[in-house]
Amino acid sequence: MNFKTLLRKFLIWKYKHISERQFIYALSILVGFLAGLGTVSLKNLTHYIRQLFELYVFKDFQSSLYFIFPIIGLLLVYIIKQTWLKKHIGHGISTTLHAISKLNGIIPRYNIYAALITAPLTVGFGGSVGLQGPAVSVGSALGSNAARLFHMNAKTRMLLIGCAAAGAMASMFKAPIAAIIFAIEIFSLDIAFGSMVPLLLASVSAVVTSYFFLGTDILLRFELVDKFEINDIGFYIVLGVVTGLASVYFSKVYFAITNFFKQFESRAKRLLIGGLAIGTMLYAIPPLYGEGYGVMNNLLKGDHLAAIGTTPLPLDLSNIWIVIGLLLGISVFKAIAMTTTFGAGGVGGVFIPTLVMGSTLGNAFAKIINHIGFDFYVSESNFTLIGMTGLMAGVLHAPLTAIFLIAEITGGYELFVPLMIVAAIAFAITKYYVSHSIYTLKLAERGELITHNKDQNVLMVLDIDKVIETNFIVLRPEMTLGEILKKAVAKSSRNHFPVVNEAHQFLGVIRLDDIRHMMFDSELYDTIDASSLMHADLGVIDYNQDSMNVIMDKFKTTGAWNLPVIKDGKYYGYISKSKLLTAYRRQLINFTQ
Repeated sequence: MNFKTLLRKFLIWKYKHISERQFIYALSILVGFLAGLGTVSLKNLTHYIRQLFELYVFKDFQSSLYFIFPIIGLLLVYIIKQTWLKKHIGHGISTTLHAISKLNGIIPRYNIYAALITAPLTVGFGGSVGLQGPAVSVGSALGSNAARLFHMNAKTRMLLIGCAAAGAMASMFKAPIAAIIFAIEIFSLDIAFGSMVPLLLASVSAVVTSYFFLGTDILLRFELVDKFEINDIGFYIVLGVVTGLASVYFSKVYFAITNFFKQFESRAKRLLIGGLAIGTMLYAIPPLYGEGYGVMNNLLKGDHLAAIGTTPLPLDLSNIWIVIGLLLGISVFKAIAMTTTFGAGGVGGVFIPTLVMGSTLGNAFAKIINHIGFDFYVSESNFTLIGMTGLMAGVLHAPLTAIFLIAEITGGYELFVPLMIVAAIAFAITKYYVSHSIYTLKLAERGELITHNKDQNVLMVLDIDKVIETNFIVLRPEMTLGEILKKAVAKSSRNHFPVVNEAHQFLGVIRLDDIRHMMFDSELYDTIDASSLMHADLGVIDYNQDSMNVIMDKFKTTGAWNLPVIKDGKYYGYISKSKLLTAYRRQLINFTQ
């Protein structure tokens, strides 16, 4: 008995004995487990690659390897992409958001293993990116394909993708509550009983999986020693402003460097330029190597010398201002190193680099306050922690995720007040200057971004091809009235007829009302042609450019009942308001059930 037969029998049994809701709960547990397993695999593969540095044969060449190893990793990823995968590997969260908004939650199977192979090579060999994005990519692909395997509908697929994203976050950071908030905030899932229970089950399943395979070890180690002091609230407000501006810098640098690399069509050229650049940066600033958990943990426990490590420059690290300068340098160059890694073809995420930048910036800010000479003292570990919150809230446009993640993974719940202050200020400043996050800007520009606005979401997921009608008889401008009546009007149930030229370009339209008064005057049959009868339509829809939101606005502003569609400069068909509203209503029912 083959797999398909077994699956068919199981689906029949499921239909008879298990309700849809119960089966979704079971699937959410399965998806959480698979997402946790994928995340654990990513972390372990990266760890094994990093162990190459600990081999005795490499001990005497550590500084040189900071330059060479990242290039080797990027070269391996390039070879795998070119010779085996031969497919584009997008950024995990952006790709998942696109799949939800435009592909009905269908994610290709290759996404399960693509990031699982290429991300550890990128990060393990020193690429200055994180693993959270790839973990979400792997988990989301598993969730999507699990839903397809059991023939779940599009809405359930999207919910299971959200469950997988929550599972990836919960497994990575052992933070199940923050994981649920992450799925709701980033993927705009409904906060309702129908979606909350699967998210809870997936998050718990994933975090238990992580504990089972990785034990109780956590990524960030923090013990609250200095409690929140109301006298420090002014400094936290300033830190919120600083992290907000730093978030704007981070985002602008990301977009600028990304656009720079786009001008090179050759992937090999991107690899050469990016590989040399990232190798040079990591050689000069070793803390930029890899994800950067060592930097964050050392700063949290107050050991800034271990965080900075050995530098190739003969600097006096006993001078606190040199230390502050180096920490600010790490903050400035982390965004550059991360985006350069992406530009060179590396695969990774944005999430962890924002934490690294936030930690160094927060620690440097606290050191400046403590050594500026005005007898102020603030907790450097607390400011390190809260700096992460500010950057995450700003760069990712996810203030709630930032607050709960930092509080949960560190147990720093007593710092909720400064966490909220810094997150709110950083998010507000970044939102003012950068309308969308790194994940969502390109999607928003294309009108493909899922939000908590149900009306916009319904319009976005509507398929334009399903509302375009193409069964119209087209006319040529030279056709006479007699030919129009014989070849078009007599054979069509439509009341309007598009006029096109030999290149099939849209010229205008003739409606039945335009010729009704002359239809029975045979003397006009050979004296009047289509070019003299046609007139411009009230508006035109561009198939390649106009989103459903724009199309709906065109119907609203023109007051038209039908509008022509132009595709690649040629007439393609018509969209009627009645068909569009019917499709909208059906999709709205799916969203609100």
